Order: sequence, then C-alpha cells, then structure tokens
Amino acid sequence: MSRSLALTLGEPAGIGPDITIAVWHRRVEFGLPPFYLIADPQALARRAQLLGISVPLAVVEPADANSAFATALPVVDLGLAVTASPGHPDLSSAPAAIAAIRRAVADVVSGAAGAIVTNPVAKNVLYRSGFAEPGHTEFLSKLAAEMTGVHARPVMMLWSPELAVVPVTIHLPLADVPSQLSTELIVETGRIVAHDLATRFGIPRPRIAVAGLNPHAGEDGALGSEDHAIVRPAVERLAGEGIVVRGPVPADTLFHAAARAAYDVALCMYHDQALIPIKTLAFDHAVNVTLGLPFVRTSPDHGTAFDIAGTGRADPSSLVAAIKLAARLVARTETAPPRAAPR
Repeated sequence: MSRSLALTLGEPAGIGPDITIAVWHRRVEFGLPPFYLIADPQALARRAQLLGISVPLAVVEPADANSAFATALPVVDLGLAVTASPGHPDLSSAPAAIAAIRRAVADVVSGAAGAIVTNPVAKNVLYRSGFAEPGHTEFLSKLAAEMTGVHARPVMMLWSPELAVVPVTIHLPLADVPSQLSTELIVETGRIVAHDLATRFGIPRPRIAVAGLNPHAGEDGALGSEDHAIVRPAVERLAGEGIVVRGPVPADTLFHAAARAAYDVALCMYHDQALIPIKTLAFDHAVNVTLGLPFVRTSPDHGTAFDIAGTGRADPSSLVAAIKLAARLVARTETAPPRAAPR
C-alpha cells in the first residue's frame, strides 16, 4: 500500500481546515488517495462542528493513516493547542503553521509520508512572529537542507491542465525586476524545470517557452535591452545543453490556445506575467508545485481567505487538484528510473 500524503494545517484561522474537512468528507466523490492532516485535533473538531459537517477524527501516526482514511479523517497531533478562531489569527497561529510544516518535512524525509500538500499560510502573521524566511517555499528548502543535507534551489511552478508557468523572479516590486533578473538565474531555473518535468511529470523532452521581459520581447532593443542582453543568452545556453527551449517570445502572444499547444511550460520573467494567465484560465483548480526539492510538494493556488473561513463557502477544488497531482507525481517518481540532478 502506498504511503499517505501529509497535509499541513496552514494558517489555522484561514480556510485550510475548512477545505481539508470538505475534501475528506467528499473523498469518494473526488476519488482521493489517503492523506492525513497535521493539526490540533480539538481545534479541528470545533471547526467541523462550526461547519456543520459530521467528520469522525482518528488521531494516528502516519503509518496508520491509510487504514483509518476510509472511515475517519486521520489527524497527526501537532502537539500544540490552537486557539485561533476563523478569520482571527492569534498568537497560536504562527507556531502551529510552522510546526505543521516542520513535521510534514520530517515525515516525508523519513519515508513516513509520500509527499507534502501544504494548506495556505498568512505570511504577514508569520512575519509578526519573527519568521525569518521570505515565504513558505524558502522555509521548505531550508528544512530540506537541515534534514537531508541537500541544498536545493526551489522553483515555483503553477500547474493546470491548461497551462504551466514558472516565474523566474517572484515576489519583487516590478521596478526591481530588471536589476534582479540575470542570465544565470534564467539558466538555473530552466535546468531545474526541465529536470523535474522529465523525472516527475514524465515528459521525456519538455518544451520550454521563455517569455521576453519587455513588450514585443524588446523589439530588437527599441523597447529595452534586457531581452537581447539577458534573456536571449540564457535561451542559447539552455539549448546548448540539449534542452528544448525557444525565446524570448513576446508575452502578449504566448498564452492563447494555439500558442500553448507548442510548449509544456512557460518561463516568465516576473510574477504577474506568469500568474495572470494561469489564474485567468484555471483560477479554481491551478496547483502550486515546488520544483527542485528532494521531495514532492504541492499546494492550492490561493490564500487563507480569512473573510470566508468557517462559513463553508470555501471552494476545495484547488486542494483536490493539489492532492491528486501530489499522488500522481509520487507514483511517477517511485517508478521512474533514476536520473542525474540538474547541474
């Protein structure tokens, strides 16, 4: 029997508990593989009662989650009391969210879990607690290095059946993007993307389209020099390594249906260039996948939605997609022959 997936609590005052309860309650309808939630069982029971959903809970260790899953929502006890109420994070929020992530990484590194699916966190809540990492993904990378000795650069990919995108620079003010973008950064990102699409997604020679930074990919320098000086050399280096890649391609013609049929993933130069098209095409079922880590991690592509936490109005579609994709990637990784890691 395959190992269960480890789901983290996320921000306990957000919709993470709501959608986890909802997807377990509808597990047969959604056709979901076994998972367990790392949480405070008492707080989770209170949330289920508030939602009016009858969900039996089984407090288990990861090894027992599979056998419990059919009749109860398996919960690995976080060991911390959560007092935050829906929509109102408190002093228990950040410690609980952080502890759940740490336990999930420990479980997947030890082999107790097959992969990690993270519920959304509120970075402003984490920052107020003294959390030092820029975000969820960077913390996962740090924990991976601590627990495995593997120092990997994580790459965020947003995936859906319609489109997959990778922002090369992520949470930067737009004014800072040109100074932070480099040929080396694009090359390193492209290598990781090509490697993980081959090993985890089963695409033998993934096709990568690289978006230009400027309108019309710089219009031969008339609209900025970055595409000629930074982006094009990166594309040439990746191609020289045998990666199927083209660009820089004008971003305004990259995302219509015919264009999408010609590539497997688009490397975009900044956050909104990547996220606007995928959220337009797949807002309710896109999945955040972290490439480059020594384990599989997926996440719903949405936030904590404090305004609807505890109301039962949260749409679980993205969590369903994240769980299914994590299970698919684990199955592929476990059966695929070993491949060399990216340089």
